[in-house]
Amino acid sequence: MSREMRLMDVYEAVRSRRAVRGFTDREVPREVLERVLSAAAWAPSGSNLQPWKIYVVTGEPLAEIKKRAGERLAAGDPFDEAEYEQYPPVLKSPYHERRTAFGEQRYGALGIPRGDVEARQRAASANWDCFGAPAALFCYIDRDLGRPQWSDVGMYLQTVMLLLRAEGLHSCPQMAWAKFHETVAEVLAPPDDLVLFCGMSIGFEDAAEGYTRTGRARLDETVTFVEG
Repeated sequence: MSREMRLMDVYEAVRSRRAVRGFTDREVPREVLERVLSAAAWAPSGSNLQPWKIYVVTGEPLAEIKKRAGERLAAGDPFDEAEYEQYPPVLKSPYHERRTAFGEQRYGALGIPRGDVEARQRAASANWDCFGAPAALFCYIDRDLGRPQWSDVGMYLQTVMLLLRAEGLHSCPQMAWAKFHETVAEVLAPPDDLVLFCGMSIGFEDAAEGYTRTGRARLDETVTFVEG
């Protein structure tokens, strides 16, 4: 059977994609990453601007980023000044309820009660170790571009994540890395005109790590059919 025939069905890739928060240290082959990112370049973007600027980091450079982030966490350093607003200051319904439900599911699965802020912070700190993943992607965008181009970046990242599933890999997109954008820049040295949108942990899932998959809204909550 050819490799193309063995690849995962796109519906299965969508269904099985999730934010994995536990990876093995098994190396991700460079040729696989190149294949995924070469194919992802065909993601749509308005007027074909292709506004994403991607850094793929493995080995010693990634270990250095993780180490520096870990040192900042241990020292209690504040997060870097935000370069974009991740969420509105006040989330209206139903977005507030969905975010609350996600937090309850995420930390409830870890046995962390709602009021245990310290335990939640410890769990969140795993973000900056990439959950043990041996590869990471850091996605930048030119700070002069607008909202439509940011949406293009989202479509690109989703394409990357689905292609990773087709290769038997998992991922976890992480806006959390934007909170330490200065630390990442110390290692990657991106041009000043770029903003770090997010990181993404990439690797093989650690099957020993349990998970609870978060739910999704009913179709009629998010989709309206207007028919003749």
